[in-house]
Amino acid sequence: MGEALDHKGFLAAVPAETREELTARDDAPALRHLLRHAGLILVFQVYVAFGLPLWWVMPLPLGVALAFLFTLQHECTHKTPFETGWINETVGHVTGFLIFQPFEWFRAFHMAHHRFTNDPERDPELEVPKPEGRGPFLWYLVGLRYWRAKIIVLLANAGGGDDVDYLTDRIRPRIKREARLMLLGYALLAVTLFWSSLIFWVWLLPLILGFPVLRLYLLAEHGRCPAVADMFENTRTTLTTTAVRFLAWNMPYHAEHHAWPAVPFHRLPEVHALAERHLKRVSPGYGAFLREYVSEDLASRG
Repeated sequence: MGEALDHKGFLAAVPAETREELTARDDAPALRHLLRHAGLILVFQVYVAFGLPLWWVMPLPLGVALAFLFTLQHECTHKTPFETGWINETVGHVTGFLIFQPFEWFRAFHMAHHRFTNDPERDPELEVPKPEGRGPFLWYLVGLRYWRAKIIVLLANAGGGDDVDYLTDRIRPRIKREARLMLLGYALLAVTLFWSSLIFWVWLLPLILGFPVLRLYLLAEHGRCPAVADMFENTRTTLTTTAVRFLAWNMPYHAEHHAWPAVPFHRLPEVHALAERHLKRVSPGYGAFLREYVSEDLASRG
């Protein structure tokens, strides 16, 4: 691969044996990763629940660990983390319940995002514009509009879903059933608040605190990337720490994921090594991305 390639040229240049190796699915790496991620959440929850020393600082890291279950659910929409299909489905639904994001709906939404990445007319992620200006940026991180949208989606899905292209008649019954079961589950858990505030301290409050961190992470995936067909240009890869890659299930290698979504999360570092010289949007870290995002916004405003 001498010259820089777009994502299609890159994929065409990968040898068949390498393609087969990198797209092979395996339950074991994902189960190990899931046990570590779930174990981290459980340790933080026990720490808060038992009021151990400085417990009141733990809801934030707990919330970050909970919010980043989004990246696991995201992978399950592609059916790549686990070889066994029912495990993908179960994990997708459970994580969806925990982060208030219905799995069946998100799979349809996300597949449309992959088909039309950064297309201003057809990418459903762009229905809510990226924040421009300090005020909108801070409002974006707080996420009140996000939580409002999640409630609206759940209620709409319980009635069969909104009239959008990516929700076909074939999947609407599943979306309706899922939303109604989720709402029933939330109602039953809400009743427990009359006897105990435990779920507020170990789930709801931490999730609210952790979501701004996830929102910043998500903004880096496509924020300020051009509306072009090349996945190496319309999607950003962010070089970051091992801890962030762990929490995000290697999704900071996001251009690699968009170029080759059939690759399981644990093989993405290998894809990055192959594709690195062809990537057109790479940030050296989330702090660097944030500084660049803010500086570009200030420059555009004179």
